Amino acid sequence: MTIEQKIGAKIKKLRIKAGYTSAENFAYENNISRTQYGAYERGEVKMRVDSLYKILTCFDVSLEEFFKGIS
Repeated sequence: MTIEQKIGAKIKKLRIKAGYTSAENFAYENNISRTQYGAYERGEVKMRVDSLYKILTCFDVSLEEFFKGIS
């Protein structure tokens, strides 16, 4: 599994835990490109740190917290 896929899987878990059943709805409600967010969750693209930070802010999760357990 690539790092992009690991990050995507983790943000997907956070989205579901937050009660969003749809990646599209989450992206729309948080003013994130739906196409881009979907690609992030699928691990298809490299994510910029500022993009990851914006997403994690929606979940109230710090970068440090997020990267615990990702290796």
